[in-house]
Amino acid sequence: MISPPRAAIRSARRVARLSAALIALAFFAAPARATIHYTVSLDHPERHLFHVEMEISDPVPGTLVALPAWNALYQIRDFAVRLRQPELILLSSGVIPYGPLRQIDKQTWQIGAPISIDRLAAKAIIRYSIEWDDPGPFDSQLNPHHAFINLAEILMYVPDRRAEDTSVTFENVPAGWNIAAELPSGHDTNSFAAPSYDALVDAPVEIGNFAQFEFDNAGAHFRVIVDAQQTHWSQSTLEDDLRRITGYELQLMGGPPFDTPRKEYTFIFHIGHYADVGGGGMEHANSTAISAESVEAAAAIAAHEFFHVWNVKRIRPRSLESVDYSREQYTDALWFAEGVTDAYTAYTLERSRLWPKDQFYRNLAEQVCDLESRPAHTWQSAEESSLDAWFEKYDAYNAPDRSISYYNKGQILGVLLDISIRAATQNHKSLDDVLRLMNGEYARPGKPYGDSDAIRVAVENVAGKSFQDFFAQYVSGAAEIPYADFFAQAGLALNIRTNQSPGAGFSLTSAKSAATVSSVEPGSAAESASLLPDDVILDVNGKKAPRNMATWLRGLSPGEALDLRILRGSQTVDISFSVETRVDRDCSISELPHPADLERRIRDGILRGSTE
Repeated sequence: MISPPRAAIRSARRVARLSAALIALAFFAAPARATIHYTVSLDHPERHLFHVEMEISDPVPGTLVALPAWNALYQIRDFAVRLRQPELILLSSGVIPYGPLRQIDKQTWQIGAPISIDRLAAKAIIRYSIEWDDPGPFDSQLNPHHAFINLAEILMYVPDRRAEDTSVTFENVPAGWNIAAELPSGHDTNSFAAPSYDALVDAPVEIGNFAQFEFDNAGAHFRVIVDAQQTHWSQSTLEDDLRRITGYELQLMGGPPFDTPRKEYTFIFHIGHYADVGGGGMEHANSTAISAESVEAAAAIAAHEFFHVWNVKRIRPRSLESVDYSREQYTDALWFAEGVTDAYTAYTLERSRLWPKDQFYRNLAEQVCDLESRPAHTWQSAEESSLDAWFEKYDAYNAPDRSISYYNKGQILGVLLDISIRAATQNHKSLDDVLRLMNGEYARPGKPYGDSDAIRVAVENVAGKSFQDFFAQYVSGAAEIPYADFFAQAGLALNIRTNQSPGAGFSLTSAKSAATVSSVEPGSAAESASLLPDDVILDVNGKKAPRNMATWLRGLSPGEALDLRILRGSQTVDISFSVETRVDRDCSISELPHPADLERRIRDGILRGSTE
């Protein structure tokens, strides 16, 4: 967890026009008339069902409607599995009925041909319910406490009419609940509008009895929505953290890029009791939704998600543009979009003094240790990891011998690129200049870049030299990284210590009533012996399993035999294997005591975010 030093508290600017009934977070003029309109009822939130009516103006026979197969995560999640009874309830100018809604595939339906063709229909209305009770920021939720909505997870769309004016109205909102969404207000109460389906669903919605505050910083206006118990957060602490983070990143990138008259951005936080256990954040063009256990953790995630308003939302790889909601979209550039954003998360926290430099060094060292501890780093490249992101929903893919993380290696590559650019230019240029160059060449004119190749070209333009070998070896290739050589250029040293300990090759659940296997390490002797998750260990070496078996296992020595009798379902199975030697790495980064002048200047430039 992040434990930032605290500066003087700055009081929030109070804005009286935040209505108790509705908080309409608007930032551009609403369309004059929506051609596709949604009505979402929150009636009986305890049933976890969003009741949706979709009204389509001027439909034609054979019109297709679909529900996205993915959103928020690079995973096909088939939201249609949550759908209840989609039906065509009206398709007419008042009297001319059409045929039924016909399913085409798992996520697509077709409006049937008219029974009578003497008159064209004026509108179609499709009605359905969809069930969600999963905490954000990557899912949607409706329960008696609140509603959180990623709109692409509940709203169907017309594939060939995504660019048309769109609006949504919320009905049966429980008394005392407010609505927050970074969207312009619509014409009706509790309604919001957007110039397209894509713009509408790129704004998460929080509905409930939440806290809120606002502040201005570095030419931008910020709104902060917080769903948390009062004991789990402090407004003054959160505001101070956000001011530091947004102020630094706005200064770094040359001002706010928000497509709004007031340069407005919204943070939605779920903190503490109301947070998803795993935590995380989801970026959007003009807002973010963040789940965290504490204010410190929320601020660290905010540093990442806010940088996404440039890197990935506007500095965007061509392979992700435009979004295809129906199937996977492959890109080799997630190491840059997510991993380099992680590098700037650490830079932001250190340069804004939320982290001391020792914490920055510790975080970078941990990233190196994490990468080196995964056997897959010898064969899977950063680009391959990016392309394989769609496998992340499978537990087997995440095993250390199967994959690396494009977040993890991308963060390391970002720092190494920064050092290399500074070394090539006598510390006159840095990775900051690459991001600003790409912001000017791609983001501001609204043009996507050509994935990893375009990143390399931008780096070369800034550094004034070829980076072909760097990208061939460490980005598209999986060559071992010579950390000592790279870090020495910044007056730093990487220190790796290895510790040996006994390794049983499996973990147990925390339940004390039975020794139940929770996971088995890939490639371990336990896996080779066919030990499986959910196996219950009855006997060990001919004796009843120890009451605290996890502690007992830590006292074993490498080479000792383990003869286990396990209960698997209703069967008793005997398996045997030996305790292995586990090698743990402990990494740290230290400053060289007598660096050369350029090495010291590069190190200082990285820590301060400066060039000469």
